[in-house]
Amino acid sequence: MAGSSNLNITPPRWLLAELTYKCPLQCPYCSNPLDYTKHDTQISTEDWKRVLSQARKMGAVQLGFSGGEPLTRPDLVELVAHARQLGYYSNLITSGYGLTEEKIIQLKDAGLDHIQISIQASTQELNDHLAGTESYKTKKQVARLVKKHGYPMVLCVVIHRENIHQMTQILEMAEELGADYLELANTQYYGWAHTNRDLLMPTIEQFDKAESIAQAFKEKVEGKMKIYYVIPDYYEDRPKACMNGWGTTFLTIAPDGVALPCHSARDLPGLDCPNVNEYNIEEIWNESKAFNFFRGNDWMKEPCRSCDEKDKDFGGCHCQAYMLTGDMYTADPVCSKSPEHHVIQEALDSARESALSKNEQPLIFRNSKNSKKF
Repeated sequence: MAGSSNLNITPPRWLLAELTYKCPLQCPYCSNPLDYTKHDTQISTEDWKRVLSQARKMGAVQLGFSGGEPLTRPDLVELVAHARQLGYYSNLITSGYGLTEEKIIQLKDAGLDHIQISIQASTQELNDHLAGTESYKTKKQVARLVKKHGYPMVLCVVIHRENIHQMTQILEMAEELGADYLELANTQYYGWAHTNRDLLMPTIEQFDKAESIAQAFKEKVEGKMKIYYVIPDYYEDRPKACMNGWGTTFLTIAPDGVALPCHSARDLPGLDCPNVNEYNIEEIWNESKAFNFFRGNDWMKEPCRSCDEKDKDFGGCHCQAYMLTGDMYTADPVCSKSPEHHVIQEALDSARESALSKNEQPLIFRNSKNSKKF
């Protein structure tokens, strides 16, 4: 490994532990890799404990247990307890499917700080269709149990064309469940969501209407429920700062032990992402090719190189640039200054044509099954 000696490298603050790619749900917008079945190796309990310890020693304080579905790992409670001993603030990011009251109590006793539950839609029929699993009733029951056992009720609903028409009902459902926090996460088009982009992307009219409803409701419940409305990249003219800056804050460890600067980074060519079974976290963070690849500004091409906003958005998302243009060094096409910005408008036009078409193709679900449009 060769480090980047001319950079002031800050330590990781946020560790995302993707414990597994296994999941009982088959969501067609899943952010897991399309070829996740090729990465079915999972590092051991002791490996994860070592990773958590090394990252904490470097300064990581926030820890997310994610997947796939982290509840499928039989050692989850043990890992939560280890995280508590190390002093992490830990968050379980879960579908809620399979989360029993007994397991909630065990996780609480082990020191878990936070549970985020996802629900796919406001009705059982649509939720279960999108999840590919009969899970709606279970999810609502689990949401109530989470609140019962003293956790803040944190609800996440991924928004897309299949459920955006339910915005009012989704907000009412969150209120009925007593949600303290609601994340309306408009779909970001990576992984399976990119494969289904034309079928999932709302029209600008649908998006504007849903946003108006959400903002009005946000004012209504101010002081009772906090609503985070995540605007999709394709509807903005400036990109988001990818991971708060490449290799500055976020560290992701995949189920097979591969360390990633962001959860989609293994799709980029030539990064040689290191594995925790071969290197320790300090070596990975400070010295690996992958984590130094887009640190600083030396990689930047125009217009990023001379842009007065480059220290704000860092050129945007490299994975998105590569996915849409084949060039991971180009400015994120979301940016109106990007020479490739036209691909965003083309995507919006394609999605609009799909929305108006009477001959839509079926969604491609995570388990590669096809299903007719709901």
